[in-house]
Amino acid sequence: MVFYPPPWVPKLPFDPPDSITIGEFMRSEIYGRHPIAKSRNPFTCGLTGKTYSVTEAHKRTDLIAKALAKIMNWEPNADSPWDKVVGVFALNTIDYLSVLHAVHRLSGIATPANVAYSASELEHQLRSSGAKALFTCVPVLETALKAAKAVGIPEDKIFIMDLPHHSQKPPFKTVDDLVELGHSVPELEPLQWVKGQGARQVAFLCYSSGTSGLPKAVMISHQNVIANTMQYCLFEDVGRKKNGVDTQVELGLLPFSHIYGLVVVAHSATWRGDEVIVLPKFELTDFLRAIERFKINHIPLVPPIVVRMLSSRDILKKYDLSSIRLLFTGAAPLGKETAEELLKIYPTWHIGQGYGMTETATVVTSTSEHDIVPGTSGSLVCGARGKVVDPDGKEITEYGKPGELLVQSPSVVLGYLNNEKATDEAFVYHEDGRWLRTGDEVIVTKEASGYEHVTIVDRLKELIKVKGHQVAPAELEAHLLTHPSVDDCAVISVPDERDGEAAKAYVVIPESMASRKDEDIAAEIIKYVQDHKAHYKWLKGGVEFIDAIPKSPSGKILRRLLRDREKEARRAKGAKI
Repeated sequence: MVFYPPPWVPKLPFDPPDSITIGEFMRSEIYGRHPIAKSRNPFTCGLTGKTYSVTEAHKRTDLIAKALAKIMNWEPNADSPWDKVVGVFALNTIDYLSVLHAVHRLSGIATPANVAYSASELEHQLRSSGAKALFTCVPVLETALKAAKAVGIPEDKIFIMDLPHHSQKPPFKTVDDLVELGHSVPELEPLQWVKGQGARQVAFLCYSSGTSGLPKAVMISHQNVIANTMQYCLFEDVGRKKNGVDTQVELGLLPFSHIYGLVVVAHSATWRGDEVIVLPKFELTDFLRAIERFKINHIPLVPPIVVRMLSSRDILKKYDLSSIRLLFTGAAPLGKETAEELLKIYPTWHIGQGYGMTETATVVTSTSEHDIVPGTSGSLVCGARGKVVDPDGKEITEYGKPGELLVQSPSVVLGYLNNEKATDEAFVYHEDGRWLRTGDEVIVTKEASGYEHVTIVDRLKELIKVKGHQVAPAELEAHLLTHPSVDDCAVISVPDERDGEAAKAYVVIPESMASRKDEDIAAEIIKYVQDHKAHYKWLKGGVEFIDAIPKSPSGKILRRLLRDREKEARRAKGAKI
């Protein structure tokens, strides 16, 4: 059974362009972008208010490209894109997209890196991608220099992304230096791309964290990003128009190095004429000040930030957040209980969420403001199709039955760099074509509206199997977060002699609970689950208190680190692993 977008979702007006760069798509109105003359400034610094108009941002892209061509001795139509790979290891800045599109103007490849990386992790990305230059920023410069030295990137090929309140460090050229240099460099020759080159040529190498081992390099084409920008914007515009929204002000807090921030915020928002208020990292007061100062309407977040908001209600009351119309989450499921708790404080807000992956670059399902079903990740976006299959690969044809989600979409990526095995494992072939295996368990429901909605249950590899039952850690985590003694939490599977596996919770308690005995709090939490959940979902693996839950910058719980911690503890005790 193939699932499609609801009938209210518009069709793609034409096939996503397959012979242009992302940058050309973003600046040309013939492909449907919001008229430049009516667009807001694309990026504004949320700390200083510094901003550029659409035209100024495009000009900076062109000047940076000319400067890079001179310094790197690159030409737009010479050599392979793989000879022109540039790493970007930096916090969000208002020039982030200009740098990426400058690399594409030279027919190069950009590889954004997670700023939480250690030097060895960054080294892996730079080495495996073949990066020849690196953009970074002062707060992570030390890490960048170690990694660059290890892979042989010389210091004159390292450039600094300007951040508010951080002065440049010589001898490195800054982005502003490149802009200045670009004024004295001859114009670049036009790109001479052939038909279909944008569908075949890699624009971004984004690294997928996966569940184990080193991150894999996902090859994302120009057409993949163009397609998803069109898909997501056309889908979301239905709800926006019903609310009388033309352009709006959005929050640019999510890391632009992560596919969620890169496509959903940096590209999609600015293509439809919105203004993105850029913050380099999450600081609660900076976040709230920016919303109040710039009257932000749309805040794309990850669930941990929503949880932080709920635990900081007294601070939230000090700021005027009345401009917010839509809070949207992704990267991990947002529990229905968490959303409902926030709506008690801000009943006029719309709270939606979406689902996507690096491998789908990005959005597969999303919530429209006119069709919100709390706890679900919305409906399929235009141009996407889905199937749900059981562990044997057999298609599930009824609603409400869990299985793995398979996806077809013009945004599905090319595969993994230098990893044919992983690429082959990621896809399955049916009579109706090639389908991406997401590795995520979902259920599809038909709501009272008659529209289908998708609920993400959990990663298949992370499900806890208890005597024939499957327990989703995310479900237990959402429930635990409603307990007053739980500030944050994560649930993993541990061995159990009777049931095979059992659920164990790692819990961060609020500072206000620090004086209480751990065993008393643990007993309360265990009973809380027993009172509200089926017996196979009980925390038979116990509760362990921890200072912080390990997470990626996108908000995903790094369960692998918790499983490793559990294994070490069991080894020390001589227990079963």
